[in-house]
Amino acid sequence: MNSCCFICVFAVLINKVCLQVAVEGFIGGSVVLLCSSAQHDHKLQDIDVSWRHNGSKIVFDIIPHSNSTVTQVPEYKNRTESFPQEYLRGNFSIKLNNLQHTDAGQYICYITHSSEYQTVQLIINGSISTKQGNQGGTEQEEKGPSLPLLLICIILPVLLVMFSLEKSTQAARGQLEKA
Repeated sequence: MNSCCFICVFAVLINKVCLQVAVEGFIGGSVVLLCSSAQHDHKLQDIDVSWRHNGSKIVFDIIPHSNSTVTQVPEYKNRTESFPQEYLRGNFSIKLNNLQHTDAGQYICYITHSSEYQTVQLIINGSISTKQGNQGGTEQEEKGPSLPLLLICIILPVLLVMFSLEKSTQAARGQLEKA
């Protein structure tokens, strides 16, 4: 029973890791970092969303009901935009402009009023002019989970289930031998 609970909890955690979105950007270009709430009936006074880079850097805070200015890390000033017309629909995505190598990493969107969070992995590649020459000028590409990550997400739970079944089979054999 304990191993079954462990497998279920582990599968849920693996599912969270597998669903992380990866976005590819290019030096000098722009990307939209997606974040949306499962709830769609938001009230402006309840909205409180924080974007963080690598766990701590303040990228952008969406607090439309407050006049307080939260300290945004200087490297993001005048490079971030949000979409206020989308807040009530639960869309808290931001656009990051003039990308730099230091922008690469994990971005977390905390939706405080509904206790949700989403992560986006930003990968920065060469300059945008190189990308335009190769693929006709797209500034952003979304990638799904990488193949090794998918294999881990599929194979690891299967191995755990097989191990658990083998262990319970051995225990049953031991019980039969004693009888």
